Amino acid sequence: MASVARRVRRRRHIEDWKALPWKDIERNVFRLQQRIYQAERRGDHKQVHNLQRLLIHSWSARCLAVRRVSQDNRGKRTPGVDGVANLTPAQRMALIGELRSLSDWQVDAIRRTHIEKSGTTELRGLGIPTMSDRACQALVKLALEPEWEAKFEPNSFGFRPGRSAHDAIEAIFNHIRLKPKYVLDADIEKCFDNIARDPLEHKLDAIGPITRLVRGWLRAGILDGDKYLFPEAGVPQGGVLSPLLCNVALHGFEQTLISVSKRYRIAIIRYADDLVILCEDLETLLKVKQEAETWLAGVGLRLKPSKTRVTHTSNEHEGNAGFDFLGFNVRQYPVGRYHTRTYRGKPGFGRKPCFRTLIKPSKKACKRQLAEVREVIRQHKGAPQAALIKALTPKIRGWTQYHSSCVAKKTFDWMDYQLYHKLYRWARFRHPRKSGKWCYGRYWKQHGNRKNFGDGTAWLVKYADMPIKRHIKVRGDKSPYDGDWPYWIKRRGRDPTKSVLVLNLLKRQKCRCGLCGLYFKAEDVIEKHHWDGNRLNNRYSNLVLLHGHCHDQIHGRMCQ
Repeated sequence: MASVARRVRRRRHIEDWKALPWKDIERNVFRLQQRIYQAERRGDHKQVHNLQRLLIHSWSARCLAVRRVSQDNRGKRTPGVDGVANLTPAQRMALIGELRSLSDWQVDAIRRTHIEKSGTTELRGLGIPTMSDRACQALVKLALEPEWEAKFEPNSFGFRPGRSAHDAIEAIFNHIRLKPKYVLDADIEKCFDNIARDPLEHKLDAIGPITRLVRGWLRAGILDGDKYLFPEAGVPQGGVLSPLLCNVALHGFEQTLISVSKRYRIAIIRYADDLVILCEDLETLLKVKQEAETWLAGVGLRLKPSKTRVTHTSNEHEGNAGFDFLGFNVRQYPVGRYHTRTYRGKPGFGRKPCFRTLIKPSKKACKRQLAEVREVIRQHKGAPQAALIKALTPKIRGWTQYHSSCVAKKTFDWMDYQLYHKLYRWARFRHPRKSGKWCYGRYWKQHGNRKNFGDGTAWLVKYADMPIKRHIKVRGDKSPYDGDWPYWIKRRGRDPTKSVLVLNLLKRQKCRCGLCGLYFKAEDVIEKHHWDGNRLNNRYSNLVLLHGHCHDQIHGRMCQ
């Protein structure tokens, strides 16, 4: 009888969670965020603070914050010091009630875990807050983000809604496409760990409840193994609010450096803690570098010497030409009369030689991708061919989608060539007594008008099959909180990180969820739903895009 009663109570809590008016909740929260954004744009700081108080005490905002950290999170569920990795519907409803008293909120310690940095042997320390603190941080972020989106500089692209690494690359192209320039390629050393807290809190200038909460999170103890640490600087990397606080700390960096010279145009493109500074004059660029070091020292940061160098986009400078940024290689190449429409004459007649700006996948990115592919093939030495195809396909598609907006056709062909030899060695390893011709005929079959790696039902995608599409940079004065849905819907339909299938579905659905009917926003989780339940049936008539939480509602995954 007790087990029956527990099942009844659990079902009641699930129904209570599902019965919440989520459509009205999201509209109420976005309406307040839009008003905060508009008030900040017109400089009405008093109205901004009043609306932020209204938002953090709003029942709708509390519901949305709890859902984002407990249900929308599709990442690895890592517990904090309380050991809680997920919440049941009953616990979610209880947490919504706890968020009502923010003035008495007790901040918990942060649990530190270490992950490997890609391409290096170094470890990155992540601070994992408790589930209740994550929900509270998500609530504070709902109030702070619209205000700072109205303030942030136009060439800051990291950790911001509606902006991506491709926008940063396109901004670089726009600044150098007409004239070669010197480049300061730099990286901020241990950005999250070294941010000075007092300047950050002063720059934040938030209302009292938010200031107290942020101060508590910054100064909460860190549990590293069996030791409690209390660092005097830094923002714990891994929290919901940490990326926004990092951008707040670096706000003003671009405006300060642009004012160094009035004669030469200076461009600063920053993606989180990675940045490039462009200027046509070398002496001016070196002055900008000194000013950058001085400004960063004021917030407790400095440029990393091993990753800071000065180069040129076209000519060799200090042994290098061009530079790598966010997995892309940016360089300008000289061309002649018959290779470009912008030819302006030969050098020696008072005219400069012409050039072409090409952005390609970097060699380091290609090596990392091939290393990952090689590891997947090694782990599937004895697995069926279909299992290997299933493991390789998402890696190939993800990498090609990321680089599909640059000049990558030759690189994609070269990657297919390298992948073919790795798969050929895999086939020869499985059949050491068979000839190479037999192995090729066994694993490469006719697919359309070509031979492809497959078993007749499952086929491996090729790098070169990905079409190249030019990415259009986001406008510097636009924000998802401005309410310009036609602009953002058009951008969502051109997202280079999404597959062709998803982009076509977005266009068909006009960027609306197939269940709730709300627009997909930048931070929303988008998932494909199969109407007939058959995941192998990927016809457009059988597919619909849903929010992650709407997908959970259809499948009844309320406790995940």
